[in-house]
Formats: sequence, structure tokens, C-alpha cells
Amino acid sequence: MSVLTQETRGRAGGATGSLAWLLVLGIVLAALNLRTAVTSVGPVLDQVSAALGMSGATVGLLTTLPVLIFATVGAATPPLARRAGEHRLLLLALLALGAGLVIRAAADSTEVFLLSSALALSGGAVGNVLIPTLIKRHFPGRAGTMTTVYTTALAVGTMLAAAATVPIEQAAGGDWHLALGVWGVLAAVAALPWLVLLRSEPEAAGGTGSLGPAVLLRSRLAWAVAAYFGTQSMVAYIMFGFLPQILVDGGLSAGQAGLLLGVFTAIGIPVSMAVPAIAVRFSDQRPVVAAFAAFYVAGFLGLWLAPASWAWASAVLVGIGMGSFPLALTMLALRTRTPEATAALSAFGQSAGYLIAGAGPLVVGVLREATGGWTVPFLLLFAVVAVQSAAGWYAGRTRYLEDERPARAR
Repeated sequence: MSVLTQETRGRAGGATGSLAWLLVLGIVLAALNLRTAVTSVGPVLDQVSAALGMSGATVGLLTTLPVLIFATVGAATPPLARRAGEHRLLLLALLALGAGLVIRAAADSTEVFLLSSALALSGGAVGNVLIPTLIKRHFPGRAGTMTTVYTTALAVGTMLAAAATVPIEQAAGGDWHLALGVWGVLAAVAALPWLVLLRSEPEAAGGTGSLGPAVLLRSRLAWAVAAYFGTQSMVAYIMFGFLPQILVDGGLSAGQAGLLLGVFTAIGIPVSMAVPAIAVRFSDQRPVVAAFAAFYVAGFLGLWLAPASWAWASAVLVGIGMGSFPLALTMLALRTRTPEATAALSAFGQSAGYLIAGAGPLVVGVLREATGGWTVPFLLLFAVVAVQSAAGWYAGRTRYLEDERPARAR
């Protein structure tokens, strides 16, 4: 049973009571962990690769692994959830995430490090798809509020793992094993609420087979959501990977560029807090889509034409434009009527989206090396924003995935 049928309803569509609060706690703790396997390894990658004797190709595989795992495992999550149950599967995902992080921290070979990273990332991929589904199931009348909680915790966890790993390593006397392993403890803590929530496993609704891959592949709305999610993720990967180099090439010092990258990352927290609550106030999200596109364009122009003079303002503008990520997650609930449809759209949109996004950094790197400058890469970024705007314009209008199914599937 869902919380809505077990607990007394407060506001329309909301839930109150101890079980509802336990769900909120479980979602927050899970969200804090979904990116730790990704962002904790980057700050100590040089030490890890040197210690394990990784080749350049292996390092490239390691940095590409999150996209591949998020796409493939994310696509398999809805059928797994129908078989195992959503609460049980999320618990298993968090345990896999924690186990992968601990095994990775103790690894003494490249093969073990890669396999354990894949295990940890698989847990994160399942959480990516399940949490929007759980929000839709348990808090259908408070999707904006709960998506705000989710995306804010996700942003905090992303920044925390990136910012704290090196200080932990230094405090441990340069031991990268401990610096990476500590994040497994956080995953273990996140699993505790879901142990209790196993007793309140929701009953799966029937008829979910009509929203299988064949239907989603024919859905213009599903492809619009996937394109919007994928292009915003592509911009994010490009900015996280190349923003420091853009700033250094523009005349800033490496220290200034690193500080700006930190500010750029931190902006995601207040933006994630604001966007879902704003988006659900509109019956049509296209004005929000257009606003983020404008922030992107203004920020990219500043970074391209005057990176030294407008570095701070440009980084802030692009950081605000990154609010397209919580908007994309909010659309998963707004464009569906049932939790099962949310799960299907979440899996398809994120899986296809991550495959789209993964090509971005590679293409920008090739263009930068081939042209010796940033003009062509920025032209690519403007094109990506144009595609994102078109996809968001279609997905932002009030419509529902279930309405696009063929009549015989309904």
C-alpha cells in the first residue's frame, strides 16, 4: 500500500504521519548517495591511476563508465521494480552502491577497481529511475515539493563528494583508499530507512506492459523528454570537464579557474531548491524552458567573448541555466498520471538521455584539439541549447504520456 492509503491525508494529494516522514528521510539519504561514486573519484584520479598502473585508455573508460551504466541499468529498472518491488529494489541498489564503493576503495588492481565502480554506479542508476517513481506514487499532490527535496539532496551529495574527498585523503595521510571508502558508510546509512520501509511495499498496478519500450520508442513526448534530459546533461558534462580550461585559456590562473568551478557547482544547490517548486506552479513549463535557454546563451557568450572580464557573471548565468536538470526531473512526474508511467518515462528519458550526453565531452575535446580554439566548441554548445529548447518546448506543454499510447494498448 502507498502512504496515501495508509496515512491520513493533509493537503489534497499530500501525506502526513510517521511513514511519510520516513519516506522523506529515505529519499533524502538515497539522493545524497546517487552521485558519490561519480564525483568522489575525480579529485584523486591521478593517485588512483598511478597506484594501479592504469593506462590512458583505462582512465578514459573509467570516466565514460557512469554514462554507460546509467543508460543500460536505468533502462532495466522498471521491470526489475515490478518483480522485486520498488522499496526492496531501492534497498538492494543502496547496498550494491555501498558494497561497490567499499570494494573499490580496497582494490589493488585495475580490473577490481573497474568492476566495483560498475557495481556502485549500477546502484546509483537504479536510484535515478526509482526515486521519481516513488515521489509520484507516495506524494502525487506534492510532486514539486518532493522533487525540490530530491534534487537539492542530489546536488548537495554531488558537491560534497567532490569537495570533501581530497581533504579526507589529506587527513588520512594521503591514503586514497580511505578517502574513497568513507562514501560507502554514507550508503550504508541511507539503506537503514528502506529496511523499515520494506513493510510498506507498494502494490504494483496492473497493465504496465502497455508502456513497454515499443510504445516509448513511438512516443514523441518520450523522445522530447529524453532529448531535453540528454542535452542538459551534455552541457553539464562539457562544463564540468572543460570550464577550468576555458577560463585558463581566457587568462585566469588555475587557482581562479578551480574556485570558479566550485562556485559553478555550488550554484546547483539553491537552483535545485527553487526550480521544481516554480515549475509546478505553471500548467505550462515552456516559459521556464525559455528562461533557462536565455541564461545559457548569455553565459556562453560571456565565456566565449570575454572569459576573463565576465568569468564570474558568466559562470553564474550558466549555473542558473543548469536548472534545466531539476526541471527535466520534475517533468517526469508532470507528464505522467501514474507511478508506473513515471517509471517508464524516467527509465527511457534518462537512459536515452545519458547516451546522448556521453558524446558531448568527446566531441568538444576533438573540436578543441582540431581547431586550436574555443569558437567551434561554443558554436556546438549554442546548437545543443537550440535542440534543448525545441525538445523542452514540446515536453513543456501540458500533456501526458498515457494519452499517446495506441487505443488498443489502453
